Order: sequence, then C-alpha cells, then structure tokens
Amino acid sequence: MPNPSPQFWAGPLRYWRWSAREKPAFFWSCIVGGTGPLMLFTVPPALKALGYERATPIPMTYPVPSGPRKTITGYED
Repeated sequence: MPNPSPQFWAGPLRYWRWSAREKPAFFWSCIVGGTGPLMLFTVPPALKALGYERATPIPMTYPVPSGPRKTITGYED
C-alpha cells in the first residue's frame, strides 16, 4: 500500500516536496501565482530606479478648435 499524501499543516516543507514530485502543475502554478503580490511591491520601485518613465496618457477627447466655425453650404463636408 502506498504512503498516504502528507497533510500541509502537519509539515509544509514535506508537503511541498511531495507536491513538486507528484503534482508538479499544481505546485508550480501556486509558486507562480504567489509571486504576483511580491511583484506588486518590487517591480515599480525597480523600474523607477532603472529610469523607466510612464508614457503620458492618450487624450480621451478631441480638442475643440478655438474661433468661429465655417458655415457649410451644399455638399462640402
């Protein structure tokens, strides 16, 4: 009879070793997903230290021209 799978709270390191061997997709998806919050606090300061500057935001409206508008006559659009 094979050994039962270890429980996480009984020994986390033992569980991680077992999970890396027996269920690698689950193990690595948890590792990659766990780096997300870490990257939230480390990437922006690192980019700023390297001299990265954010691009100016694109305009969301069209600028209205100053001055009077031409009156359109006929099919002159």
